Amino acid sequence: MVEMDNSTQPFQRRKRYRGAHPRRFEEKYKELNPDIDPETIAKVVASGKTPAGQHRPILVAEILEHLAPSSGQRGADVTVGYGGHSEAVLGKLMPAGQLLALDVDTLQLPKTEARLRRLGYGEEALIVRRCNYAGTSAMLQKIGWTDGVDFLLADLGLSSMQIDNPDRGFSYKHDGPLDMRMNPERGAPARDWLVHCSTEKLATALALGSDEPNAQALAEAIVAARTEQPIETTGQLRSIIDTALIKIKNEDDRKTTIARVFQAIRIAVNEEFTALDTFLQKLPMCLRPGGRVAILSFHSGEDRRVKQHLREGFRSGIYSEIAREIIRPSPKEIGENSRAAPAKMRWATRAK
Repeated sequence: MVEMDNSTQPFQRRKRYRGAHPRRFEEKYKELNPDIDPETIAKVVASGKTPAGQHRPILVAEILEHLAPSSGQRGADVTVGYGGHSEAVLGKLMPAGQLLALDVDTLQLPKTEARLRRLGYGEEALIVRRCNYAGTSAMLQKIGWTDGVDFLLADLGLSSMQIDNPDRGFSYKHDGPLDMRMNPERGAPARDWLVHCSTEKLATALALGSDEPNAQALAEAIVAARTEQPIETTGQLRSIIDTALIKIKNEDDRKTTIARVFQAIRIAVNEEFTALDTFLQKLPMCLRPGGRVAILSFHSGEDRRVKQHLREGFRSGIYSEIAREIIRPSPKEIGENSRAAPAKMRWATRAK
């Protein structure tokens, strides 16, 4: 005789998806788990938006054209992020090529590696390491690629996963802890950086990191607010900036200024200009003779550094060819992915 299990399990109602596009990041479970509802993902993409927890790679066709990856070559994606560019490159490298994928983000890198492994790229095709791209040269030596790579890609922008997740503290659009670290396991979060930042240092960071015309006034407002109450969240920081911009009536202009302040603080917290300068200094030794590099930047401070390095390298004979003009996303790509709008790509070829 079979015994009946009389234990009762409490009924759990299926979690409700709040509208076509839920506002809270945590509620977008269909977007965060694309396999459970590809139809939702398709609708989000068709609307010109990026699904939560994902990233849409920018200028893919142009990058493939200038890097020209092919079977048997080896290359490096030194800021792999979600892995969209790497996925496209790996398709061109098979069956005999290799790609080194680097990223400093301890939260995203394991997810990206798992996603690319599921696509069939094993250790013989894809080498994944946690490393800031400033350390690319040292990592190439460490894995035995002492003569460099045939091509190299550096995408200097934030990934959508970092922007969209309020727990990371990068965006002013959702309230969350004021963190902004690319590597959450290293360094001080933005809230701590602001505690020890003088008005002069903050004004300089705003001017250099975002070309902010109101740098001094905004720095004074942030420091004054800090003396009244610690700035712990993105919402608090946005409110302080918003209050300081009371004379600016145009809402779009206010949002642009808020975005610039967040960008500049993020750059300072992560020492991004220092990392970029180190990377550019060692870039030539990362490339084999005839090797190609493509660099995506997203604001003028980055692009100025890249432009100067490539021009000086061309004049000195390090590079045999460089991009004469910035390559930008087409209107069609921007219409399909608004986050592509500020992207600027420059490329170069190492002299043989």
